[in-house]
Amino acid sequence: MRSAALPGDPPGGRRAVAVWGIGVSVYFVAVIFRTSLGVAGLDAADRFHVGASALSTFSILQLLVYAGMQIPVGLLVDRLGTKKVLAIGTVLFTVGQLGFAFSPSYGTALASRALLGCGDAMTFISVLRLGGRWFPARRGPLIAQLAGLAGMAGNLVSTLVLARLLHGVGWTTAFAGSAGAGAVVLVLLLLFLKDHPEGHEPEPLPHQGAAYVRRQIAASWREPGTRLGLWVHFTTQFPAMVFLLLWGLPFLVEAQGLSRAAAGELLTLVVLSNMVVGLVYGQVVARHHEARLPLALGTVSATAVVWATTLVWPGDTAPMWLLIVLCTVLGACGPASMLGFDFARPANPPERQGTASGITNMGGFVASMTTLFAVGVLLDATGGDYAVAFSVVFVLQALGVSQILRLRKRAARRERERLVASRVETVHVPV
Repeated sequence: MRSAALPGDPPGGRRAVAVWGIGVSVYFVAVIFRTSLGVAGLDAADRFHVGASALSTFSILQLLVYAGMQIPVGLLVDRLGTKKVLAIGTVLFTVGQLGFAFSPSYGTALASRALLGCGDAMTFISVLRLGGRWFPARRGPLIAQLAGLAGMAGNLVSTLVLARLLHGVGWTTAFAGSAGAGAVVLVLLLLFLKDHPEGHEPEPLPHQGAAYVRRQIAASWREPGTRLGLWVHFTTQFPAMVFLLLWGLPFLVEAQGLSRAAAGELLTLVVLSNMVVGLVYGQVVARHHEARLPLALGTVSATAVVWATTLVWPGDTAPMWLLIVLCTVLGACGPASMLGFDFARPANPPERQGTASGITNMGGFVASMTTLFAVGVLLDATGGDYAVAFSVVFVLQALGVSQILRLRKRAARRERERLVASRVETVHVPV
């Protein structure tokens, strides 16, 4: 059953799609840049003469910056609006990608990835906020999944296009050429993007400095739905993120004996599966809000079972059919992580949406960063035993599930209270 439009709900429509599409295009490019190392991991190891631990540091630093920026970015979005934050982010991730193209050493390459991570951190929360300002609240789950779908399309471009450019025209030309996409979306957003439709201006926020920041963070964190959203994001996102961002290609090539072409096709399958599952999850949750938690926990369970089966399969390598199943299931991790925002969104009023989204978005990236580091260390320590290295996935999944189960009833009770209150307000609004 569709919920009735609330007073003051944005109208949506074609103009909303066009404006939101510009924001999504920025996120699309950011994801291309973010995941570009996933198809260049082995090349980066050769170019900078580093081992597994040092190679993982690229992605760890990038995600460390990303995760650390989430709450500040959420506060900035609430304070400055989407357009300004997206513009700053686009400049930063474009300069970071360009710097990575020309980096002469491991140190400068690290600095470039950190800059890229900083700019990337400003995109997704801004796009979520933009969707909330331009579309009715009932469209929130579908809009979030479509934004994630755009990100996966960026991952697909990275996997298919950038990988071929890298091996066709070389490191510098491939990365420098891709940086041009950042300049294009910057021009589009400066010319055409609007923070909100006419007549739907948000209430101005008071300028209270540090006190305002503390209140925003504390109020968002007190909501059980925000914390549940964080742990759902934490538990669901990282297996696919780690696989696509860095360790999938080495695992498939070095541990499973596949060619780079075959490994690239399996990485592409993860992305395609993500796009299909994202559409399904978005439609299901938009119609059946109570499906959020079963979908999230079901995705975690399926991921754990297939990963365990792959890692303990007898013999030196797993059969191709099992690797296909693994990559198909990993494709559900991204859409499942978007469900975290569907817990945080109804738990917070509009003036805290950016902050609450920032807290939620930290979850998966903290888990990804931890796993990337642990896998690199364990690979070096075991001489390349991927079964041992990837066992860290189950540890983080167990931690996340325990927190989800602890918070689920409290969050559901609080959400029902807010829903009743909003219906009372709707009934008493004069017409």
